[in-house]
Amino acid sequence: MKQALKHWAPAALLLLGLGLLWEWASRSGAVPPYLLPAPSRIAAVLAEDFASFAPAWWFTLKVTFGALSLACLSGLLGAAAFALTPALERALLPLAVALQVTPLVAIAPLILIYVDDPLAALLVCAWVVAFFPILAGTLSGLRAADAGLQELFRLYRASPLQRLRWLLLPGAAPYFLAGLRVGAGLALIGAVVAEFAAGAAGHQTGLASRLLEAMFRTDMPRMFAALFLIMVSGLGLQAAVALLERLWIGRWHGR
Repeated sequence: MKQALKHWAPAALLLLGLGLLWEWASRSGAVPPYLLPAPSRIAAVLAEDFASFAPAWWFTLKVTFGALSLACLSGLLGAAAFALTPALERALLPLAVALQVTPLVAIAPLILIYVDDPLAALLVCAWVVAFFPILAGTLSGLRAADAGLQELFRLYRASPLQRLRWLLLPGAAPYFLAGLRVGAGLALIGAVVAEFAAGAAGHQTGLASRLLEAMFRTDMPRMFAALFLIMVSGLGLQAAVALLERLWIGRWHGR
């Protein structure tokens, strides 16, 4: 416990200092409150109107976790298939790269047109951006297996599935977690961006809709309150991945 407090103390002190500076700048008039509301004002708005924010927050989290789960499943299966079948990798990996390099804002309107169900469309949009980091990270881990151990498995005539189960996948765990760390953040970003695109079609149900509503009303405290919830969600995802990493492979590296 003491070690954790010591580890996070600098970040906590920095955030506290920035928050106090922000509060002073807003209250003293150094920055107009209608441009930069004080943190206390944002907290008050969030507390007063949490009944409105909570369903939107839950919807955004639902899309994020759903897309991230799909990205993990498809990324792991895709990486395993590519590692065992190089011809399949040569055929399909360029398509995965094409999805990754295409901006989500460019393809989200198409997805929203082709997919009738709004929730399914948002899941697909968020999955598109979260999938590739997990696929690429896991595939790199599968390729990084020790050559001597791979030769030993071939010597003992291990089947491809046995080689995958007992050699490749355990060694790929750190790479998968690195991809998951990136994919988790991208899933949240994808969910929010997809909600912005869906807003034009009338599907305003997440935190992005709260941002749009506040923007149209020039309600800065509500905008910052929604941004705060998005930021907390991202930090929570990163903390969850860090905890998973510590529980899964931390004992191997003394973490």
